[in-house]
Amino acid sequence: MSIWTRIADALSALAAGEGLGVVFDRLRGTDSIPERSVGFTIAVIALGAKMAKADGMVTRDEVTAFRRVFAIPEGEEGNAARVFNLARQDVAGFDSYARKIAAMFRETDAPLCADDRNTLIDLLEGLFHIAMADGSFHPGEDAFLAEVATIFGLEERCYKTMRARFVEGAPRDPYDVLGIAPGTSLEDARAAWRQAVKDSHPDQMIARGVPAEAVKLAERRLIAINAAWDEISGRRAA
Repeated sequence: MSIWTRIADALSALAAGEGLGVVFDRLRGTDSIPERSVGFTIAVIALGAKMAKADGMVTRDEVTAFRRVFAIPEGEEGNAARVFNLARQDVAGFDSYARKIAAMFRETDAPLCADDRNTLIDLLEGLFHIAMADGSFHPGEDAFLAEVATIFGLEERCYKTMRARFVEGAPRDPYDVLGIAPGTSLEDARAAWRQAVKDSHPDQMIARGVPAEAVKLAERRLIAINAAWDEISGRRAA
C-alpha cells in the first residue's frame, strides 16, 4: 500500500466537519514507521497550506513546491491536493496544527537544534523547501516558520542556522551547522561532521518516519554540512 493510499484512507476516516487536527490526534504516539510517514507527509502539506496565501485552490506553483519535497506519482496529485485544501479550509490556525504535530513527534523536552536528527527538524526543512520554491523568502514566511520552530521547541539560534542553509545571503556559522562550539578541536569537528553525514543518510531518515518519497530533503542538508566542514578545516589549515 502506497503512502498516498494510506493518506487517502486517513482522510476518508474523517467525519463530516472534522479537520486535519483529528488525524494528528489519531496518529499521536504511534511507533509504526508507515503511520509516522503518513503523519509526516500530512504535516508538511498541511503546514505548507497554512503558509501559502489562501486562494482556495492548489495552483501549479504550489504543486511544484510540494514536488520539491515529495516524489508524487502521476495520478496521486489529488490526494496531496485534498490534504492541502482541507488545511486551507480548516478554521484551526497553523499554531494549533503545529502543537499537535509537535506532540506527535517530540521525543523529549530537551531543546532542539538544527543539527538534531529529529523528525521535527526534517519537517521544518521540508517547509523551507516549499517556502523557497519560488526562489525568494518573504518576511511573512520567515515569521511563520520562526513561530512553528518555536512551537516545535527549536532554539532561536538554531532556527537561524536552519534558515541559513536555505536562504541565500543569510549569515551562516559553520560551527552552528555542525552543532559544535567555535573552540572545538579539529578532531572533534571532524567527528561531528562524520556523524552529521551518517545521520542524514536516507535509511536513518526513513527510520525516523520520513517517507522514502521525501528523502531528497537530505540533499541540501548534506551540502550545508559538507560546506561547514570544508570551511572549518580550511581555516585550520590556513
